[in-house]
Amino acid sequence: MISQKMEKFLQNNSAIRAMFEEGKKMAALYGAENVYDFSLGNPNVPAPQAVNQAIKDILDTEDSLMIHGYMSNTGYEDVRQIIAKSLNERFQTNFQAQNLIMTVGAAGGLNVIFKTLLNPEDEVIAFSPYFLEYNAYVTNYDGILVEVPCDTPTFLPSIEKLSKAVTERTKAVIINNPNNPTGVVYPVEVIKKIAEVLEKKEKEFGTDIYLVSDEPYRELVYDNAEVPYLTKYYKNTIVGYSFSKSLSLPGERIGYLVIPSEISDFERVYNAAAIATRILGYVNAPSLMQRAVARAIHEQTDILYYDRNRKTLYDMLTKLGFECVKPEGAFYLWMKTPTKEENEFCTMAKELHLMLVPGSSFQCPGYVRIAYCVSYETILRSEKAWEKLAEKCQEIK
Repeated sequence: MISQKMEKFLQNNSAIRAMFEEGKKMAALYGAENVYDFSLGNPNVPAPQAVNQAIKDILDTEDSLMIHGYMSNTGYEDVRQIIAKSLNERFQTNFQAQNLIMTVGAAGGLNVIFKTLLNPEDEVIAFSPYFLEYNAYVTNYDGILVEVPCDTPTFLPSIEKLSKAVTERTKAVIINNPNNPTGVVYPVEVIKKIAEVLEKKEKEFGTDIYLVSDEPYRELVYDNAEVPYLTKYYKNTIVGYSFSKSLSLPGERIGYLVIPSEISDFERVYNAAAIATRILGYVNAPSLMQRAVARAIHEQTDILYYDRNRKTLYDMLTKLGFECVKPEGAFYLWMKTPTKEENEFCTMAKELHLMLVPGSSFQCPGYVRIAYCVSYETILRSEKAWEKLAEKCQEIK
């Protein structure tokens, strides 16, 4: 008999993963070239050659016992210092190795920080639509996820709704910028307003409210969009970063937390996060990959590849009459469903071998997420299917 908590997780298993698995079955049945799977945010650009070379060089030149051995729960100090130096150069910050903890991806980092911060029934605010796993991360530590709908059609955080949602039980607000699933980038003006609300509420309730910035898509931005570095605008900010998208390393599970010295109760928070890394069974982030990303810290994935996909798909769908949010970052396109029922729309799409994720998976029904981290040829081949889908929608109207 499984636990009651896992029973709930089992019932609410990821629709994204389910659609991805369905897509694989359809590809086996109809041929991969005839299935247009836009469901999973799995990078399809190869990791930079410098990453592969770094791994080879490390294995050839560094001590095998060190490469494959234990280290501090927080990760190699020299790796953390290299990353801190890079952040300081890019964002005019003042971090040291002692402000970073290497993590098992951004997801592992978020779990570490929620394990560190949350007491039962503490509240964490997320702006919907949001990455569906946030609810699982928060409730796993007996917290309560509070949803604050973004303003439409901009899908920027609603400052007024945020102010009303913050209570004396609020422990954290989580921001995903650039955003999954909308592709929207929250500009500095919005970040400053969020910071003002949280500073005001901290004084009102006499509590600490942490701003958790989830940043796996930070490097994937277009049209000269700028992603603000949140520690510069709000004292109690903790950043979770992943190399999954920036270096196309999702299966390697490597990222880090930035815990600035300025946050409330810094030493206890940092030390508790290091212990949480061990308690959760991670022990430490993957050793070889820590050393590899340190050597490839200035490398980046092929942004132009994703940008071409973004422009081609957006132009294709809008010309067909679909209403889409033009993405400024990440590799997702957020589209309003022409039908009243999003599941009906997804079923119609699936009949044409188009695999989409319903907006309800992100707590925002009436939309679908389209992941354009696919081959350019897949987008071109899918055009006729999109045309037929548009025609079907017109017939229903």
